[in-house]
Amino acid sequence: MEKALKLILLSSVLTVAPVSVAVAEEQMDYMPSLITKTPLEGRMLAIKIVRKTIGTIQRSSEIKAKVRQDYQDDAELLMRAAELVAIEFKTIAIANNYWR
Repeated sequence: MEKALKLILLSSVLTVAPVSVAVAEEQMDYMPSLITKTPLEGRMLAIKIVRKTIGTIQRSSEIKAKVRQDYQDDAELLMRAAELVAIEFKTIAIANNYWR
């Protein structure tokens, strides 16, 4: 599958896939606050948010494993993943007044 087509498919899944937002009582709140002590903690939270988002959208571990094989050697797709982390990190930085 062509890279451009993969990116279009990924974008369409992220924009139209129904996502259940109901949180089970037994599930841990992995993001009780955007406030972090340091920028590094903020970055780690951004990574966790992206990972949890993808996990919520794609629940099948088999499909996730197959897709991981597709993108692990694809620099463009890895850059897209890093871009998602940067977007989340920007939100966290704003919430923390850029740790001033």
